[in-house]
Amino acid sequence: MEPIIIESTTKTPAVRLDAESGILEIKGRSIPENSIEFYKPLVDWLEDYAKDPVKRTQVNVQLEYFNTSSSKCILDVFKKLESIYKAKNDVIINWYYEEDDEDMLEAGEDYESIIRVPFKMVEIVD
Repeated sequence: MEPIIIESTTKTPAVRLDAESGILEIKGRSIPENSIEFYKPLVDWLEDYAKDPVKRTQVNVQLEYFNTSSSKCILDVFKKLESIYKAKNDVIINWYYEEDDEDMLEAGEDYESIIRVPFKMVEIVD
């Protein structure tokens, strides 16, 4: 499976999806013009990945900010991960947030309450 590597822009996060290592990363700001268009290749890739995932999938999400339409798309990504987890695969989501960013911590906790995948809240201390 080909990895997906997307460089960050002022409106979109950096994305790295690597089936071989089982490491998925989303980092930066997510305020694309069209969130569905931006996230669709990620969701499609995860659908393929779910057919034959590695033993342990590690997801690192480190967003500074995301808009409402991105939040729905991020949820779609997490739902794909949930199906991998439900198929008895090891999945962990590391949700990174700045120490003073209560909103981002709360957003991670909201996702954690919706998605049945282990979340780890990771505080970034400068």
